[in-house]
Amino acid sequence: MSEQRLYQSVAKQIRDAIEAGEFPVGGRLPGERELAERFNVSRVTIREAEIALEALGWISIKTGSGVYVLSRDAHAAGRLPDVTAFDLTAARAVFEAEAAALAAANIDDDALAELDALICQMSDPSATDAEASVADQKFHEAIARIAGNPVVEYCIKLIWRMRNELPKVKQVYQSVCHHDWDSRTNEHAAILSALRNRDPQASRAAMRDHFHRLFEAMMAAEEAEALAEVRRRMQHDRDRFMATLSAQA
Repeated sequence: MSEQRLYQSVAKQIRDAIEAGEFPVGGRLPGERELAERFNVSRVTIREAEIALEALGWISIKTGSGVYVLSRDAHAAGRLPDVTAFDLTAARAVFEAEAAALAAANIDDDALAELDALICQMSDPSATDAEASVADQKFHEAIARIAGNPVVEYCIKLIWRMRNELPKVKQVYQSVCHHDWDSRTNEHAAILSALRNRDPQASRAAMRDHFHRLFEAMMAAEEAEALAEVRRRMQHDRDRFMATLSAQA
């Protein structure tokens, strides 16, 4: 089993034990050594599983004290925080740029072919927005996987969950991405080119450029929507004013 699947499997087993009441709310989890022996894995895998569970709100890791089980309400509320599309894009620019730099050092010909095929799917004129979006997500998640760090991969997958499942974030992304497929295809091609050259700095820069352009597109869309709202209010006030004058005539 791969390291990525191993820590996820361990995280699920710990979560199942919490739900079964074996590890009660407010109590401490056993130490890393004990858990490593129980699940027959390394302490590093236990640490990665605990980081994943903390990100989902199941536990709280307190340095120097231990790992504590959170209440059901706490971990239910903590699964997806209430963030804006701008917050999410700023985070993506940090995490995914570094993932691209790591991937540049690890990428092989098979991975390059995988990314190239995904760009072809994104740029296919017959593809629907939904199909292109799926290829887009797979492209970014593939880079996160190629980076070789399961924690980085997990964090980026969690960010994509926010992008797809938080209604306000999803709406902003859909409104912007529907109109900019050509730009996105070119930007993904630039990322792939840097990865093909095994250049970490260029890969990081290409990914940052991608999100910088996306952020600016979001700003422009928000400004346009704000201006449209002002015009709607002005027209409403004008109509009321004219209706008042007509009634007095």
